[in-house]
Amino acid sequence: MKSAITFKAKFLLFAALFLTCCTFTFAQTAKDFFGSSETPFLYLGVDFTKNKIIDDATANAMDIRDRQYASINDVIINEAKKFDMKSAFHKSNVDHDLGLVSQMNSKINAEAILSTSTADFHRLQASDIESVVRGYKVGGKKGVGLLLVAEGVSKSDKAIAIWVTLIDLSNGKMIMTERMEGKVGGFGFRNYIAAGVKSILDAIEKKKYNEWKSKYGM
Repeated sequence: MKSAITFKAKFLLFAALFLTCCTFTFAQTAKDFFGSSETPFLYLGVDFTKNKIIDDATANAMDIRDRQYASINDVIINEAKKFDMKSAFHKSNVDHDLGLVSQMNSKINAEAILSTSTADFHRLQASDIESVVRGYKVGGKKGVGLLLVAEGVSKSDKAIAIWVTLIDLSNGKMIMTERMEGKVGGFGFRNYIAAGVKSILDAIEKKKYNEWKSKYGM
């Protein structure tokens, strides 16, 4: 009986230490990300699974899902100097992997993309973004992943809303998410949306990164 009690006590102690370690590792990821330019950083792409195209009567939902969303993600990678992730997030190196986001975007219900409700531009909460993150199987990698979760594109406001989201790649958990808006514009759907992404990256570089560093990285 005594040995059984001793074993149970040791097991509970081990479990407590394990949970403490996990919590510490998660907390350190955010601090390391904002505190060092050398933190491994992986760009995962723009997730459009929650996105709504609002008040755009000319938009072709099938084409948006099957061609345009992938094209937007490709141009962000192919024109890396223009969409400057390294400068925006103060990192010496940024890797990318669009594989998971491509899979998720390909499964979007095209009939749900278009909307006539202006309320759809402001409908998501952080919990909705966390639900999106849980769909990504990124566990086991090192460093921090960046996922841009699009909420909506308002033609009348010429704006895009995106949740800038950081993920701990070691366990797939969300570290931080914050909603930002950018101005869309340009010729063609791809360039129109991509311009909004660029405006958000520019705003992060100029101001937001330092705000986040003070808030999350100290």
